[in-house]
Amino acid sequence: MRAVPIPPSLLNDYETLELDLHPHWWYFAGPVSALGGSVIASLVVLGVLDGDAERILGWILLAVIVICALWTLVRYVTWVTTHFAVTSHRLIFRSGVLSKVGVEIPLERVNNVNFHQTIFERLIGAGDLLIESAGSDGRQRFTDIRHPGRVQNLIHAQIEAKSDRRLASTSEGAVDLASQLERLAALRDRGVLTAEEFDAQKRRLLN
Repeated sequence: MRAVPIPPSLLNDYETLELDLHPHWWYFAGPVSALGGSVIASLVVLGVLDGDAERILGWILLAVIVICALWTLVRYVTWVTTHFAVTSHRLIFRSGVLSKVGVEIPLERVNNVNFHQTIFERLIGAGDLLIESAGSDGRQRFTDIRHPGRVQNLIHAQIEAKSDRRLASTSEGAVDLASQLERLAALRDRGVLTAEEFDAQKRRLLN
């Protein structure tokens, strides 16, 4: 199965894509199991029964196979169009072709990230992510996530990186403001600016 990347149009110019996931292959367990079971049942019927019973059950099982194949196809299309993405600024979930579901959570609004795995899910590397965020959405559950523990760590790392960038930007702004005030004071002391002009420029910078 070929993974289709998230559309670039979903990303802003200033953000970078850190992770883009389709659901785990376990997402296909239901329809594939049903399709395989119906095919095996058809082979058994063809090998055991004969006459009218074979013909009637054969048509019934053929209809079941077609339905299961359509179910698998629909599930594949949904899989291709389902993305769980982590960028440098937010979490993005998109799913659907005709009817769409979309969730976006800015990293600064994420309060807590947990994951849940059963014993079987640990063996196959799948699980659920539970993300608590500020706002009306509250708690969001994302199912069939590949290696949810690693995704949890990545989200925490991106939250810390965004916080570091914000602190660095604030520090740079404070240093730049101080240097500009020093230059204004030097211009005032040399008589280039009057006291009134200095105060006006100072108020503009501080605002």
